[in-house]
Amino acid sequence: MNHLPDPDIDLAARLFETLRTQSFDGLGMTRDTYGAGEQRAHDLVQNTARELDLETRVDTSGNLYITLPGHYRDRPMRLTGSHLDSVPAGGNFDGAAGVVAGLAVLAGWHMAGYRPETDVTVMAIRAEESTWFPYSYLGSKAAFGLVDASVLDLPRADTRQTLREHLATLSIDPAAFGRAALHPTGIDRFVELHIEQGPTLVEADIPVGIVTGIRGSFRYRDMRWIGEYAHSGAVNRRYRRDAVRAAALWMTALDKTWADLEAAGEDLVVTVGQLSTNPAQHAFSKVAGELDCCIDVRSISIPLLERFDQLLRDHALETARTTSTEVHFGPKTGSQPALMDTKLIAQLTAMASARTIPALTMPSGAGHDAAVFAQQGIPTAMIFVRNQNGSHNPHEAMDLSDFAVATQLLSDILAADHAAI
Repeated sequence: MNHLPDPDIDLAARLFETLRTQSFDGLGMTRDTYGAGEQRAHDLVQNTARELDLETRVDTSGNLYITLPGHYRDRPMRLTGSHLDSVPAGGNFDGAAGVVAGLAVLAGWHMAGYRPETDVTVMAIRAEESTWFPYSYLGSKAAFGLVDASVLDLPRADTRQTLREHLATLSIDPAAFGRAALHPTGIDRFVELHIEQGPTLVEADIPVGIVTGIRGSFRYRDMRWIGEYAHSGAVNRRYRRDAVRAAALWMTALDKTWADLEAAGEDLVVTVGQLSTNPAQHAFSKVAGELDCCIDVRSISIPLLERFDQLLRDHALETARTTSTEVHFGPKTGSQPALMDTKLIAQLTAMASARTIPALTMPSGAGHDAAVFAQQGIPTAMIFVRNQNGSHNPHEAMDLSDFAVATQLLSDILAADHAAI
C-alpha cells in the first residue's frame, strides 16, 4: 500500500480548528443533534467536499455522503465515516475525527489523481449521541430504514421539542424521515475511525487500536423511587419510607453483583449516571420522598445483559419491599452488541505491521454507529486513535500525529483489493 497517496492531514487540521471555533460553547464543544451545532458541522464538511470537486448528497434523514468515484461504479462501495454531533460541552474529536479522516483520505487521493477500484464514500452520520434523543444510533438506523414513525415524537432532552419539530427547523421533511438510503448489498465494507474514549491506548503507549467488538447495552433513563416525605428527627428508622436510602441500598447490591460477575471473568460495566431529589421539596431536615435516577449497563454478551437486567429488577423490587418504597423503572432502551469482521481485523493488523505502526487489538466499551453496519451483515471494522483525558468532556486531547498514522491505516483498508478481504 506504500504507493497510495498520503491523506491530506493539513486539511484535517484546518477542519478540526474550524469545528472547534464554531462549536465552542464557553466550556466545551456542543454540536446538538438535529440542531444548529450539528448542522453547522455538516455544512462545513459538505462545503469542503464541494470545493474538492467530490460528489455529495444528503438522504431524507439528513445524513451526508461524500463520494470519490471509482473505476467500477456498479460494484458495492467502500464506506467510512462517523458522527458529527457531540454531547453538551463535549470534546472536539469524538465522532468528528472519523468524518475528517475519511475526507482527508479522499482529498489526498483526489489531489494526486488516484482513482480507487470502486466508489469510496464518507458518511457524516446524524444523531449518534443519544443524550439528545432517547434512541441509540438514530441517524445510522434511519439510513437503513430501521426506524418507524414513532421516533418523530421523541422529545429532545434540552428543548423538549419533538424530533419532528427539530427536523422542520432544518427543512428536513418529517414525512420522509427514515426512508432507506443504504442497502447492505451495496456496501463492500464499513470502516469507522474514532478516538478511544478510555485510557487503554494511553496507558499502553500505543497510538492505534484495532477493535474486535462493540458492547451492547440496556438503559433505564427514567427510574423513580417513591417514598414519603417526613421529619428527619421525628421518624425512626422502622417507620421511614426513604427514597434516597432505598436507591443507595439498591446500588450497593448492584455493585456487589457486578464485582462478583467481573471476578468470574464476565464482560460488564454498570453506571448510575444521574441521581436527583426534588429541589422544590428536599431539605436537610427532611426524609426524601422521591428520587430520580438512570442506569446504563453494557456488555459484549447478550445473555449476560438479559441476566443482569433480571438481577437489577429483582434487587430493586426486593429493596422496595424492605424499605416500604416503590420503584418505577420507566421505558427500557438499548442496543445490541456487535462483532467486527475477523478478516478486516487481520488485514488491518497486517497493514499496521507493514507500516511499523504499533497497534493494539481491543474491544470497544462505548457504542458506535459501526454496530449498526455490523448488525446488517456488512463487513465492519473500527480503528481507534489514542486520546488523552477520555471523552464526553472538553479535554479530549488526540494528537494529530496519532490521527495521521490511524488515517493512513484507514486509507490502506479502503483501497485494499477485494480479493484480500
